[in-house]
Amino acid sequence: MAQAELHDQGSAEAPVRRRTAALTVLVIGMLMDLLDTSVVNVALPRIQEDLDASGSALQWTIAGYALPFAIGMITGGRLGDLYGRKRVFITGLALFVVTSLLCTLAQSGGQLVAFRVAQGIAAALMVPQVIATIQVMYAPHERARPLTVAVAMYALSSMIGPFVGALLTESDVAGLGWRLIFLINVPVGLVLLLAAVYLLPESRSRTAHRLDVTGMVLLAAALLLLLYPLAVGHEVGWPLWIFVLMALSVPALGLFVVHQRGRATSPLLPMRLFRHRSFTGGLTILGLGFATVYGFFLTFTVYLQNGLGYGIMQAGVAMLWWGLIAPIVGGLALNLLAPRFGRRVVQVGLVVFILALVTMLLVMRAYGPDANAVMLALPLVLGGIGGGLSIVLVVDFALSNVPVDEAGSASGVLNAVQQIGAAIGVSAVGALFFGLLPAEQTSGWASAASRAFELTMILPICLMTVAFVASFLLPRKATHGEVPSTTAEEPLTAG
Repeated sequence: MAQAELHDQGSAEAPVRRRTAALTVLVIGMLMDLLDTSVVNVALPRIQEDLDASGSALQWTIAGYALPFAIGMITGGRLGDLYGRKRVFITGLALFVVTSLLCTLAQSGGQLVAFRVAQGIAAALMVPQVIATIQVMYAPHERARPLTVAVAMYALSSMIGPFVGALLTESDVAGLGWRLIFLINVPVGLVLLLAAVYLLPESRSRTAHRLDVTGMVLLAAALLLLLYPLAVGHEVGWPLWIFVLMALSVPALGLFVVHQRGRATSPLLPMRLFRHRSFTGGLTILGLGFATVYGFFLTFTVYLQNGLGYGIMQAGVAMLWWGLIAPIVGGLALNLLAPRFGRRVVQVGLVVFILALVTMLLVMRAYGPDANAVMLALPLVLGGIGGGLSIVLVVDFALSNVPVDEAGSASGVLNAVQQIGAAIGVSAVGALFFGLLPAEQTSGWASAASRAFELTMILPICLMTVAFVASFLLPRKATHGEVPSTTAEEPLTAG
């Protein structure tokens, strides 16, 4: 994300209606990107059946989008600073339309994963320009409402993603089935492209630094050395080379850290941010939280349809409990509970989150394939409450002790870690689940699948327990410093 920026006075003269129209283009584009991180989950069993895809291909259908999205997000923000936010947004949107069409036409699991990686790169170009453009379109006292709308897209995407995915797949328009999930992006994206050309203002930073390409390559290498073996290990029998690759991810990550410490002007990950305990704690909670949520929903979706025999619409509706409750509870927590009780709200939320996972494990242990929708609803409701009380609040606490002129970098890193956490969670939790599943669907397969899902819950429980420990690094109250920004902007232009 761009650094916290001074508003250019010329933007105040922009007509209100034009700014509102431009904001609409930005947030719809952002929602389209974010939906593609969750909308695919519910269709995974159909994709597996149609493309004869392996378990690792299913994992990489999700992780292959989240990983380049995460790694490229900070670089995408820098590209906007250097070459113009409108230009980079339009480039990313055009690439997103093309890659969505390619996903629609995929004929194998490998092709779909490759096109999803390209989609993630496109999203990494688009999303950072949204907040940065809002910052320069609106004066500081005007930003609260448009920024709230943009942030709400995160909650909305997680809330409606599974249901939208189920609805599009089940509608089976023209026999497209799950392919409609990707094809719908094409007409929407084309309309947004035309609107963006005419409505978005152009802006760039006068003080933008050069790109940290080396840092991006080192981070990508470290993550791939960890995630690729996790995704394919259970399919190839966990040979020695799998563990060698995972071990190599540690020195690769070490090289990345050394490079970042030595790069004073424009590091991909400014190491000075870790001087702030609130940032370190928040970063840990967000990474582990997103790893848990995405890993859980990948396995839960597959289990509902392949283990319990749910239809795709049934599965989509079942997952609505979590998505509907989390943003409602999050809004109450942010506005009413956090100002009064501070960090304790996050900690209570994490405990409830862990309780939700434990409850799911106990339901599987007690009822297995006989578990009904009411039994499954309880842990999902608890998960929504826990996530709303904790994950929704963490960003506010994480930035609490970070000076305002570092808030842009910190926000970008937090957003990137969310996606990295999602990719790691899908790979690690997915590897455990698919590794425990029996290879052949015999008469006792449903019971075996229930047992595999039950045991898989142990890993997310452990992850969230570590997140709870990290919550003690957060400040007792989220109070923010008022260090002014020093980043300058070039004047806005209409086109």
